[in-house]
Amino acid sequence: MTRLRAWHLVAGTAALAVLAAWSLFVGVSDLTLAGLLDGRPDDVRVLVESRLPRLVAILLAGTAMSVAGLVMMHLVGNRFVTPSTAGTTESATFGVLVATLLAGGEALIVKMAMAVAFALLGTFFFMAVLRRLTFRDMMLVPLAGIMFGGVIGAATMFVAYRADLLQSLGAWTAGDFSGVLRGRYELLWIAGAVTVLGYLYADRFTVAGLGRSFAINLGVRYDRVVNTGLVLAAVITAVVVVTVGEVPFVSLIVPNLVTMALGDNLRYALPATALTGALFVLLCDILGRVVRFPYEIPVSTVLGVIGSAVFLTLLGGGKRMGLR
Repeated sequence: MTRLRAWHLVAGTAALAVLAAWSLFVGVSDLTLAGLLDGRPDDVRVLVESRLPRLVAILLAGTAMSVAGLVMMHLVGNRFVTPSTAGTTESATFGVLVATLLAGGEALIVKMAMAVAFALLGTFFFMAVLRRLTFRDMMLVPLAGIMFGGVIGAATMFVAYRADLLQSLGAWTAGDFSGVLRGRYELLWIAGAVTVLGYLYADRFTVAGLGRSFAINLGVRYDRVVNTGLVLAAVITAVVVVTVGEVPFVSLIVPNLVTMALGDNLRYALPATALTGALFVLLCDILGRVVRFPYEIPVSTVLGVIGSAVFLTLLGGGKRMGLR
């Protein structure tokens, strides 16, 4: 298992480096290595203003969302409960809409704060409801979360329709890195910092995921650790939604694939999950840029197609792979 973890990290890092270097030269604006080496002003400007910020945003978003999914599914004790299946993403989107209505002219940080607040409210409300219900089939829990998110999404669409903000909301929340420029992605560093905090709490999250009684017997403050993990997931989700829009399926399929290979010890699984999430989002973003070049398909569309196929595969092989 130790060799498998080391191989995964080495291979993943090498693949990520290759894709990252390639992504810098894929786009409508012609950018060449020769032009950069010659110091052409236009090439340098495109690299600094667009390609590098976009690459950093992709890596931060992929890393943060995959870690948020791993932490949430481990604390809840269900491999299919993540921010995208617990109403967290939809709650953050509703927060963005409320911020647009009440503070449309304020700075982006205000909208982020509102999105974080609503993401926290939605997540803790879902968890409160979940504690009152008893399901024998673990698939019913994420289905309940999807229904909860659907209700919030419907309310969001209705309010946006009444306020004539449907187009603005769609443009704001559609996951797309094409509009990322220097000065318009820096909030994602907050998600990166919260992700590092998740790694520092990895051992506590691992113990808490084994159950309340077990964690308390080992001296872990169960409620505090669980609440910390949920806050971490909600903050990451809200920051990503506000900055680049919804990034579907990353928080769901990446943690499942990594834990199937490496186990449930978060101290070992978190770095691999972060690396795999960044690699997955970067790969999908490059595919979106090259499939219909010079046109670009939003990364959320590519993630939706690939992610849904992988998710259905996980559901179909759940018993064999130990997911149910």
